Amino acid sequence: MEESTFDPDLIHAIFKLEWSRRSLEREKNESSDAMDCEVDAGTSKKSRPMSANANALKLTSKLLQIFVSEAVQRAATIAEAEGISRIEATHLERILPQLLLDF
Repeated sequence: MEESTFDPDLIHAIFKLEWSRRSLEREKNESSDAMDCEVDAGTSKKSRPMSANANALKLTSKLLQIFVSEAVQRAATIAEAEGISRIEATHLERILPQLLLDF
């Protein structure tokens, strides 16, 4: 049975959103810096399109799937130790610091 993974198109859309956000932030910072100092005509940065390799998107999707699976397994262990049959937000909060250090 094949494990379900995150859709690479979804990951690509998330990346594009983040790239756009950072680009706008960079432009905002550059425009405020330009007001403070004199800028030559050829020194401005052009917005360049960002893209991701299809294999990189597949790998990112798989890594995200592993990360979420590990988080659920660790939270389930904590919930089971407490005698609870459902994972709650507090269980995820407790495992998150170590999970982030492990990844």
